[in-house]
Amino acid sequence: MIDIKNIAKTFGDRQVLAGIDGSFKPGETSLVIGGSGTGKSVLLKCMIGLVKPDEGQVLYDGRDFLTVDEDNKKDIRREMGVLFQGSALFDSKTVLENVRFPLDMLTGQSESEKMDRAQESLKRVGLDQAVDRMPSEISGGMKKRVGIARAIVLNPKYLFCDEPNSGLDPLTSIKIDQLIKEITDEFKITTVIITHDMNSMLEIGQNILFLYEGKKLWEGNSATLTESNVPELNEFIFANKLLRDMEK
Repeated sequence: MIDIKNIAKTFGDRQVLAGIDGSFKPGETSLVIGGSGTGKSVLLKCMIGLVKPDEGQVLYDGRDFLTVDEDNKKDIRREMGVLFQGSALFDSKTVLENVRFPLDMLTGQSESEKMDRAQESLKRVGLDQAVDRMPSEISGGMKKRVGIARAIVLNPKYLFCDEPNSGLDPLTSIKIDQLIKEITDEFKITTVIITHDMNSMLEIGQNILFLYEGKKLWEGNSATLTESNVPELNEFIFANKLLRDMEK
């Protein structure tokens, strides 16, 4: 369970986030949606510790990530898995070495234990036959799956995905959505996804927060998304639906 309370952040004279509240439950795919520049990625960075908010709380099962001591902060970080927007794979490492990296950095496991765990994660995302390939030798969709395997290799309680469908064709995007939802359900992970992908909103949005100019204007789920009386949300949905129709 993750609770965010009154998260605010200002850069210079620009307020990027203004009093954002939200709750994200285990076993649910929670989405944070909104147009470019609405504060989605900054909110994610506040939640994982890359940006310090000016105000508010980020509670991981009741532990305030912003105020706990360094030892407890490290413990919480070990419980996180992060899929970055560009997959962020190391070009000089094989697929297997990329997935093993968090184990090398954060655990004292033996070589055989790390190897087994990395291979298990790759098998879960359907890439157990690609262990020796380099990132340059695999497709964009495969890179996303490698990123997911790396994000879950530490058996995280919390999974964060920043625009997981960025740069992917519609069919591959659907497959990535399904994979993230399956993993969330299977391992009862608390998953938070930053996205503007219309299919994600309609298909896997069990809990959705809509941000507009740094404020949360709406909260609901995929079933209620198109029933909103919030003009800014309706405009956002219409623009995304138009774009999706053009891509078909």
